Amino acid sequence: MINQAFQGARILLVDDDPSCTALLTEFFEIQGYEIEVAENGEKAIEVLSEDPPDLIVTDVIMPRMDGFALLEEVRSNIETNWIPLIFLTAKSLSNDRIQALSSGANAYIVKPFRLNELSAQVESLLCSSHHLRQNTLKQAEQRIQVPTGIKLTNAELSVAKLVAKGLSNLEISQQLVTSKRTVESHISHMLRKTELSNRTELSRWILENGLA
Repeated sequence: MINQAFQGARILLVDDDPSCTALLTEFFEIQGYEIEVAENGEKAIEVLSEDPPDLIVTDVIMPRMDGFALLEEVRSNIETNWIPLIFLTAKSLSNDRIQALSSGANAYIVKPFRLNELSAQVESLLCSSHHLRQNTLKQAEQRIQVPTGIKLTNAELSVAKLVAKGLSNLEISQQLVTSKRTVESHISHMLRKTELSNRTELSRWILENGLA
C-alpha cells in the first residue's frame, strides 16, 4: 500500500497498448491511486488542459503525438511543467534515455519492467513533487501581500526604485533633484496605497514585483 499522503493521487497513463494500460490501471488502483488513460499524446494534452494529474506515465512510440512531443508540451506550459513524467517504453537505446532525461523526463523505465520498480519510482517522484510544491506555496505565502490593482505614478515609481536600492530620503531627493519633503510625500502615498507598515516592507514589495 502506498504512503497515506498519496492516497487518491491522480496518475495519467499515456499508451496506445490497451493491455498495458489495463494492467497498470488495475495495479495502481489497488494501491489507492486514481487513474486516467489517454491513448496518445494528443488525448493526454486534452486531459492536461482540463484537470492536470499529479504524475504522468507515458510510452514513447504512439500515433498522432509521441512521448517526446508530449514531454515538450508538458514542460513548455507553466500550468503543467511541474508534473513528474516517467517514460515507460520498449526503446532501450542509451541515446533515447539521454534524450528523454535531458528534455525533462524524471525517469526512464524500459519494458519489460517490474511493477514494484515502477511503483517505487512513482512514489518517490510524488514525494519530491509534493515537497517542491509545499515549498513554493510557503514562499508565496511569505511574499508581501498588498491589495490588488495597485498602480504607482511615474514619480512614485522613480522613488520606489531608489527605495529598493536602500537609498535614504535625502539621497533620493538629490538623485531626483527634488525636495526631501516631496520624496517623503511619495513614500507616504505608496505606503497608504499598498497598506504596508514601513519602508522595509515597501522595499520588499518593490523587489518582489520587479518594480526596481
